Amino acid sequence: MTDSSTEGNDTFGDLGKILVIIPTYNEVENIPLITARVRAAVPEAHILVADDNSPDGTGALADRIAEADPQVQVLHRKGKEGLGAAYLAGFRWGIEHGFDILVEMDADGSHQPEQLPRLLIALRHGADLALGSRWVPGGEVVNWPASRQFISRGGSLYSRTMLKVPIRDVTGGYRAFRKQTLLGLGMSDVASQGYCFQVDLAWRAVRAGFTVVEVPITFVEREFGASKMSRNILAEALVRVSAWGVNYRLGRVPAPVAEQEPEAGPDASEPEPVPSAASASGSAEARSARG
Repeated sequence: MTDSSTEGNDTFGDLGKILVIIPTYNEVENIPLITARVRAAVPEAHILVADDNSPDGTGALADRIAEADPQVQVLHRKGKEGLGAAYLAGFRWGIEHGFDILVEMDADGSHQPEQLPRLLIALRHGADLALGSRWVPGGEVVNWPASRQFISRGGSLYSRTMLKVPIRDVTGGYRAFRKQTLLGLGMSDVASQGYCFQVDLAWRAVRAGFTVVEVPITFVEREFGASKMSRNILAEALVRVSAWGVNYRLGRVPAPVAEQEPEAGPDASEPEPVPSAASASGSAEARSARG
């Protein structure tokens, strides 16, 4: 199921520069579709594809897309280091390049770009973090088996209970952050991945006193490629959330320590020259959109 219509004709220049970060690992079928949909849904948004050296050629295809569109950038990383690490690298790249709004979005189309305006409107109305939610009134999932819904709902309920977080969909990964929100979360000591990474950032935002708003979305199961969900990811979430909850009740969890904003690097609308293939590796090296 794909919603091909963009919701409204709003523009979001008042929010500043917008960067949509799309982590990829073996998403060669999805990356041209998702980048085109983002560009159609919010034309002023820039895209950063954070590719973990996909063996199926996703990174190379993303480079070709970037060569044709100056609002698409590619961050080539050394290997499969996990969702959390990819987003953290993307956040830092975006902040260093002067972006004001940073968006998390899956590559597989489960986070519909056409609903991105909902999250941006929530920021405009005062949210520090807008979270696309499946489990609030108006939210839904499409083509998910009952087992996946049970895991997702159960994970959110357990995390909400253990951490005392007033968020219905605390594991959801479709999010829009203000730059200052991310800087206030203490990203330097975030080590969690997957489900756990999303819980961690939401919990930090609540503890830091930021305004978190849940926006109903329709989550659509992927059509192409394989899910990255695994037992290891679920086990990590269970262990970490349990430990966090116990330590929080014992007063052993400090408040997040805000970071200083780094000096802005080159503007993304004026990319640096494209490096050669031989120099394109590295966990934090971006290949620009055009040479």
